[in-house]
Amino acid sequence: MHPTNKRPENEDLSTAWTPALKKLVARCRDQVDEALGTLLRDPNRYTHDVYRAMRYSLTSGGKRLRPVLCLLTCRLLAGRSAPALPVACALEYVHTYSLIHDDLPALDNDDFRRGKPTCHKKFGEATAILAGDALLTEAFALLSRRDLLRRLEPDRRLRIITEISRAAGLAGMIGGQEADLQAEGKQVSLDYVNALHGRKTGALIAAALVCGGLVGGGDPRTLKTLRAVGNRIGLAFQIQDDLLNVEGQSRLTGKATGTDALRQKATYPALIGLEESRRTARRLVQEAVALLKPFGPRGRPLGAMSYYIIARNR
Repeated sequence: MHPTNKRPENEDLSTAWTPALKKLVARCRDQVDEALGTLLRDPNRYTHDVYRAMRYSLTSGGKRLRPVLCLLTCRLLAGRSAPALPVACALEYVHTYSLIHDDLPALDNDDFRRGKPTCHKKFGEATAILAGDALLTEAFALLSRRDLLRRLEPDRRLRIITEISRAAGLAGMIGGQEADLQAEGKQVSLDYVNALHGRKTGALIAAALVCGGLVGGGDPRTLKTLRAVGNRIGLAFQIQDDLLNVEGQSRLTGKATGTDALRQKATYPALIGLEESRRTARRLVQEAVALLKPFGPRGRPLGAMSYYIIARNR
């Protein structure tokens, strides 16, 4: 996972994507991939199709952005990332469920995801719905396992479950998805788009940082800062996604481009144009990096990830 060589305007060079940071992020991603392959097991010999659909979507690549952010945040506070690995995997379960359901004919009706047929194209619509439902449910089963989070105080474990529940539910992704559907073909305000993106995309990204902070022992003030960072990079991430839908190449993004305009989606480029969208994303990332400055050199990995979000081409 690495950005293009082009650096955002006014980049703080202390957050440059150095070989050491690339290696760290790659190691976090490998940890997540290995854990995902181990934790998800088929408990019933009669559920093979659903299980295969779950594994297909969960292991078909992807940036692993949310789990990596969770691990890096835990490392920032506790000096190591391993304690947050089950939480990171639960976040990826939730994210993958949302992609499966977003791709369904009733919602975005997409045929490809990460360069492969979407889950419903591969396994059928009914199995895809069940696979998404199962991944969401299994995420909370994972978070409730004492053997995986035995060193985490019960109160913090409960707060993590609450955080992810809110990010995935009406206050987060579900509410954002409804707002997205309601806005199609309509003139909406920038405030509306900010709220839509903040719920549909930003909520789970912010939760990744907060949950990593909870595992890492963060105090209330630190958690508040992490949420502010997450809110900014979550919005920047969605703006970059909006830009890639206009300017990206399908062979790199792994999915169709130009679909937002066809569906008359409420996006930043549609509302304020491409260049102003880019400026807004850069400003949000710069604000996020500024919030990380009190952490000193320990905050560099999260700062670098923030810049990656707006430098990526997929």
